[in-house]
Amino acid sequence: MPNHTYAPPKLKQGTLRITPLGGLGEVGRNMTVYEIDGKLLVVDCGVLFPEEHQPGVDLILPDISQIEHRLGDIVAVVLTHGHEDHIGGVPYLLKRREDIPLVGSKLTLALVAAKLKEHRIKPVTQVVAEGDRVRFGPFDLEFIAVNHSIPDALAVAIRTQAGLVIGTGDFKMDQLPLDGRITDLRAFARLGEEGVDLFMTDSTNAEVPGFTPLEKNIGPVLEQVIAKSRGKVVVASFSSHVHRVQQVLDAAQKNGRRVVLLGRSMVRNMKIAADLGYLDVPEGVLVDLKKSGDIPDHRIVYMSTGSQGEPMAVLSRMANGEHQVEIGEDDTVILASSLIPGNENSVFRVINGLMKLGANVVHKGNAKVHVSGHAAAGELMYCYNIVRPKNVMPIHGEYRHLVANAQVAIETGVPQNRTIIGENGTVVDLVDGVARKVGQHDIDFIYVDGKSVGRVTDDDLRDRRTLAEEGFISVITVVETSLGQIVSGPEIHAKGVAEDDKVFETIKPKIADALEEAMRNGATDQVALQQVTRRTIGRWVGTKLRRKAMIVPVVVVV
Repeated sequence: MPNHTYAPPKLKQGTLRITPLGGLGEVGRNMTVYEIDGKLLVVDCGVLFPEEHQPGVDLILPDISQIEHRLGDIVAVVLTHGHEDHIGGVPYLLKRREDIPLVGSKLTLALVAAKLKEHRIKPVTQVVAEGDRVRFGPFDLEFIAVNHSIPDALAVAIRTQAGLVIGTGDFKMDQLPLDGRITDLRAFARLGEEGVDLFMTDSTNAEVPGFTPLEKNIGPVLEQVIAKSRGKVVVASFSSHVHRVQQVLDAAQKNGRRVVLLGRSMVRNMKIAADLGYLDVPEGVLVDLKKSGDIPDHRIVYMSTGSQGEPMAVLSRMANGEHQVEIGEDDTVILASSLIPGNENSVFRVINGLMKLGANVVHKGNAKVHVSGHAAAGELMYCYNIVRPKNVMPIHGEYRHLVANAQVAIETGVPQNRTIIGENGTVVDLVDGVARKVGQHDIDFIYVDGKSVGRVTDDDLRDRRTLAEEGFISVITVVETSLGQIVSGPEIHAKGVAEDDKVFETIKPKIADALEEAMRNGATDQVALQQVTRRTIGRWVGTKLRRKAMIVPVVVVV
């Protein structure tokens, strides 16, 4: 990626500074910090899910090192919607300061509260809805309804003395949504008339031409697939995709089937959605897994998590035969989701596993069982023409998505020098109607690994990859430095190396010779002798075995 780090200038009174800490150049861990007159506003605080080259990592958080000494200056955290890539990092932020007000829609805050309960945090919350205007310090916020793949999503207009900024959050422009709540283009137009100084728009689908298809088109396809299935049906989706679950419930009812929710997050989120009235559960359709044993296969639909091939999620465990719901001939599995970049191999592995078990696997590659939650290029073009922003900064997406989004803005007449393609840590100042890059912070991946947060480094992950791919060799030698002699060893043990331990017999004398020569030359330090061991066996392993195994030399000095 372009750009090297350089410090921004001291922030002047009346200038608005915008710094994305996550979500640019990646699909996940969305978080942007706005600063004016000594106060900070945070919009979203999400997580990124690890890829295969990050073994053992559970989640990746935004890097808050730029603001961690200023948590007392945060006036609020605005959450645009309830997806993990926008709310998943909230518990880790609130562990630093519990009383930061969380601002969001009813469903979003309910999903966050359930997540925080597991961390034993009772948040300070303020529920807002479209049309509301609230003030936090120097930030005057107005909320706008937007349509997305989860109900109750909001864009936020941020007014300060430096000007008006709109952050869309994730959105699309489905004109016939299931809940009838469309993206409020009238509000966008009204704000456009007022004068939008900076428009920060969702880029995830900016490379896709035209318009995102309607969510309601999926219902009939699900009905047909379920009607044709002779055995049990498993539908996998994101655990917060309320509209998708709604369509599965409706399709199951029309086919005389009952629905069982699988996966802790799916059960929790759908209970919240049903309790708050966002999910309409047909009478008698939902049944608990414990009570589903008597229902014949052709009368049941399992709604599960695991559409991204996550190793511990329900669908992966089914594919490996490790779940109580067993997949076999005549069963149908529907992956009603997109492929998040980087997850393709994991998903195809799960599809192959399910097909080996005899299942018919239906996915967006062979049936219309998924539509995106993000605006395609045609929708973005409409928005730019309606809002007529002075400056544009694409957000939410990989670098190629940001570039494609900026190109759409330029096509509608936004000057190229007023479109900002940033990355995580890019510092943008808005003053006198002009937004400019003024700095670039170095932003790290903050890894959550079990209970450890931020302790796992890229070096640790490199070691894990080496262990997984090349194996491990330990060499133990006991030496008496005063006599310059080897007392015992070298003993060599290998793990994950295909060759038998006998292969090391030829290198042992060479290690012994190298150590004795080093001691004759005055080396008595344990670390130095271990380095001699590592160098000697490392060269041999590289040339003879063609490996770069992890080598752990242990020299005991007596």
